[in-house]
Amino acid sequence: MPWPQRYDPFGSQIVSTLVALIPVVLLLGLLASRKVRAEWAAVAGLLASIGVAVFVIGMPAGMAARAAVMGAAYGLFPIGWILMNVLFLYQLTVEQGAFEVLHKSIGQLTSDRRLQLVLIAFSFGAFFEGAAGFSTPVAITAAMLIGLGFAPLEASGLSLIANTAPVAFGALGTPLIALQGVTQLDLHALSAQVGRQLPVFSVMIPFWLILVYGGLKQTIEVWPALLVAGLSFAIPQYLISNYHGPWLVDVASAVISMGTLAFFLRVWRPKGSSAAPRLPSDIPRSTMLRAWMPWALLCVILFSWGTPQLKSWLDSVSVIKVSVPGLDGLVSRMPPVVAAPKPEGAVFNFNWLSASGTGILVTALLSGMLMGCKPAQMARAYASTFKRIIPSLLTISAMMALGYVTRYSGTDSILGLAFAHTGFFYPFFGTFLGWLGVALTGSDTSSNVLFGGLQVVTAHQVGVDPTLMAAANSSGGVMGKMIDAQSIVVAGTATHAHGQEGAILRYVFKHSIALATLVAIWVMLQAYVF
Repeated sequence: MPWPQRYDPFGSQIVSTLVALIPVVLLLGLLASRKVRAEWAAVAGLLASIGVAVFVIGMPAGMAARAAVMGAAYGLFPIGWILMNVLFLYQLTVEQGAFEVLHKSIGQLTSDRRLQLVLIAFSFGAFFEGAAGFSTPVAITAAMLIGLGFAPLEASGLSLIANTAPVAFGALGTPLIALQGVTQLDLHALSAQVGRQLPVFSVMIPFWLILVYGGLKQTIEVWPALLVAGLSFAIPQYLISNYHGPWLVDVASAVISMGTLAFFLRVWRPKGSSAAPRLPSDIPRSTMLRAWMPWALLCVILFSWGTPQLKSWLDSVSVIKVSVPGLDGLVSRMPPVVAAPKPEGAVFNFNWLSASGTGILVTALLSGMLMGCKPAQMARAYASTFKRIIPSLLTISAMMALGYVTRYSGTDSILGLAFAHTGFFYPFFGTFLGWLGVALTGSDTSSNVLFGGLQVVTAHQVGVDPTLMAAANSSGGVMGKMIDAQSIVVAGTATHAHGQEGAILRYVFKHSIALATLVAIWVMLQAYVF
């Protein structure tokens, strides 16, 4: 039986808003306490959201349960499917020694610490953000910087600052795929909008890094290389996000940035003496090519997988669309959120063959064979990866389930109507909402799931572009990545800086606030000037 959403169950917008906040406050509070694991905090938030939906808003319990199941399924596929297979690929490169060769080959490109920092923390870190995300680049780049002689606190903080501009396109576009799932906005439109926000900061971050590391004088000494690194990342980031989609933005941009900077350093040398010893240049060319082969193959296969022609053909022979019974078309959004009652669809799109995760799995299997892995070894690596990722899969599924219950129950609309009172300044505060979500959940994906629907609803109420504000949630969120508990703990662990998490947070906090403010100002300009 059809059910219309209710946006003021208590007859008081203030009370209704405060009650609607309970699941989000509970989730973020448990995460901020650092005493509850992320997956159990997500489950607690999910249970609270179901409780509010059923007992406060009046949503039928069966509908709430179906919405949660649909969200959890979306968390496993395509999001969990991407994460699982890219970590499997990474595991194979580690076991075969290919990753260690990558580490050494980057260290050979320059002996200048400043440029090693940009190459590793910014360009190479962006590559792993694009390939895996979920704090993987912070762990890898911080450990590599330690190996090159950086101090633990320095390596941790600088890796966190560098891992910002690529985050919205991390894990092969996972944050935007999740954002599309909860907002039902066009994925390519979201990708393009974020691609008009973050390239400005992609140019800025290399300069910001060296300013933090060595000050203004040392930054001026290497400014040509910093400009090359930033522009050679920002331009592909803009073009790929606008004309292809979110999947390969970071991976391809990072490869172009590393290659362009490496070529530039063959013909240009910096002034100053901020140098570190070169790593031994004893890597045979064949060994280096073999180490880079899996990631080059990933670029080629995923670029092909994402082309509209191949994707449409794969969908035509494999896609399975599942209409969720008892939910599809039975929940209606109501005025004033929409002009007229609008039924909400609930169809799960199981595109198992055209999904990006399937392309990554094909890459991993081909790469494993080319690196000499035996089938039994690959099977063990896959099982080991799956075992390690189970808590992450539970967290993602619970987060997505919470987001879907929030959307179908109308909780996001209640909060959105409240945020609409910020009026003209909403683009600024909406951007900071994304920042807050990532700072407390540790994930741009989770922040998009939590607040994506709210951004769209509020944008409609305020009269700004919903796609702009959904994108701003993700773009603002990337600047909160450096201060979330998960990233700080990962950075501290990778650099053996145990017990120094507070010092790392103090090192990066002011930079997080400053960069988030600049993003918010840029979004305001996009909303009202451009």
